[in-house]
Amino acid sequence: MSEQTLPQFLLKQAREHPRDIAMREKEMGIWKQWTWQQYLNEVRDLANGLAALGFEAGDKLAIISDNRPQVYWTMVAVQALRGMPVPLYQNSMSHQLEYVVDHSDAVMVMAENQEQVDKVVDIQDKLPKMRKIIYDDPKGMRHYDDGILIPFIDVQAAGRQYAQEHPNYFDEQIAAGAADAVALMGYTSGTTGAPKGAMLSHTNLISAVQGMMEVEPYYRTDETLAYLPPAWVGDTFWSLAASLITGCKVNCPEDPSTVQANIREIAPHFLVAPPAIWENLVSDIKVRMEDSSRLKRLIYNWLAPAGEEVARMRMEGREPEGWLKWKHKLADWMVFGALRDFMGFSRIRSAYTGGAPLGPEVFLFFRGLGINLKQVYGQTETGVTCVQRDDEVSMGTVGTPFPNVQMKLSDDGEVMVAGPTVFLGYYKNEEATADTIRDGWLYSGDAAFFDQASNHLVVIDRAKDVTSLANGTKFAPQFIENKLKFSPYIKEAVAYGQDRDYVATMINIDMDNVGKWAERQQVSYTTYTDLAQKPEVYDLIEEEVERVNSDLETSMQIRRYVVLHKELDADDEELTRTRKVRRGFVAEKYADIIAALFSEVDEVPVSTLITYQDSRQTTMETQIRFRSVDTAVTAQA
Repeated sequence: MSEQTLPQFLLKQAREHPRDIAMREKEMGIWKQWTWQQYLNEVRDLANGLAALGFEAGDKLAIISDNRPQVYWTMVAVQALRGMPVPLYQNSMSHQLEYVVDHSDAVMVMAENQEQVDKVVDIQDKLPKMRKIIYDDPKGMRHYDDGILIPFIDVQAAGRQYAQEHPNYFDEQIAAGAADAVALMGYTSGTTGAPKGAMLSHTNLISAVQGMMEVEPYYRTDETLAYLPPAWVGDTFWSLAASLITGCKVNCPEDPSTVQANIREIAPHFLVAPPAIWENLVSDIKVRMEDSSRLKRLIYNWLAPAGEEVARMRMEGREPEGWLKWKHKLADWMVFGALRDFMGFSRIRSAYTGGAPLGPEVFLFFRGLGINLKQVYGQTETGVTCVQRDDEVSMGTVGTPFPNVQMKLSDDGEVMVAGPTVFLGYYKNEEATADTIRDGWLYSGDAAFFDQASNHLVVIDRAKDVTSLANGTKFAPQFIENKLKFSPYIKEAVAYGQDRDYVATMINIDMDNVGKWAERQQVSYTTYTDLAQKPEVYDLIEEEVERVNSDLETSMQIRRYVVLHKELDADDEELTRTRKVRRGFVAEKYADIIAALFSEVDEVPVSTLITYQDSRQTTMETQIRFRSVDTAVTAQA
């Protein structure tokens, strides 16, 4: 178990490798870089500046920003002062920020730019404990004269002055840091209610990284891209803790819209992405193939299956021989290598997916392209705890626990975790802490089993979501939803069937891909709502539903579906900021639609309140159609 803190690792990197590149950021088309010594200097100036503003041990500082070097400097600076950083989702609305900033008792907020500053200023009267708003980008801020505001560079300038008067303060604070102190307050996604503030110690984060390093080492020469929300604990794991401990280089994108281009420039050695990103990549590739020349489509359709066939064989411990071996080499030369380059994966050693189950079709697709995609498992309260080993990858599992993690199942099949990665508890919520940690074991809320052949963990769904149909058949919604989302035309799906006679789904179409399909088919439309309710689109989606049904047992097949008139949206609180469906909220909001799915009606009128990111609201009224899949397809053997 580590007895060090993350700021102490920063001191070590700067002392032993002062001139090595630690971090880059692309700005105005140019990659700017910082060495470990410069990284330390930025953190020192900021920490001293915060101290000059009155920030003390135990204080909390909230951060709302895209992935910028300043985010990670701020986190380490706060940790150095024995405070607690509280990263927030950068696309949160004001009322969501208000809850977290207020609940965490944050005394300061670091906001990236005018957009984020405006959100905080709008609610400052409701945040009596907040003393300062530190902003990084001054664009558009010239006429802001509120005394609560202070530029990031001014805080650092104050820090340099403070250091002249207190030359040993920064080093003394780091030396006084305790490994068991809170290093991060990460708020849960809030799928079932208000987010909870999970307190993770330095030991928790460092032990998780060290556990990963025992089975999958990272190197000083490795590159990765920090592009996932800083509020997600996985970003702290890979973009902060892993970098400080191993010395690997972290690159920050120019803008969220340039992430894919920046990945191609960097060609990272390892990268993590949630299932939604992998699903979107599959959709992009499939649509590009459809839009390509007839010759390219023929070559792709002929060679691509060889990749998936070889991937299956290798997961079974076999190697291709004869014609398949040579066809696979040809496919890699003509197709797969170009696709890897297109995605920026020419140097990728390990790619990870986590945060939610990834459909087996998507997983096999990338393995077939020669990308070493692996499932990881963890949660806010533990960080990453499981990963598939390179020589033990199999579909549907998340691998085995790290050597320093204990894991078992409760009598009800719930995953239980113990070890140095388990968090300290929920901030100001002793009841939830006591319910989650019992007798030294963390109850994850995930239903799972251990595969008998490999002893790998197989996560089924959230335990509360695993239910039964009326006939007693076990029903795991995410399994069906992931199969549907393998389609390039389906962006989101929500399956229902608890205590019902059959399974039914609500579906969101992928506007971009279905829109391109509609143009090719000469189907005219005006808006998302108009496109979603086109009979031709229902025919298209029915083909995708039948494809999924062909791979399901008869009792689990989808018998009825509806294409929703609007996209499920985090601004409407239908999704979390990590794009997980808030099932309880959605079930309540769309109760009439769900009831119609289990009736014989063909269409119903709907009226829905839409909330925009600037908090404006409008009401949408339309008719939506329901369709039954009349003939159940026999599941494939």
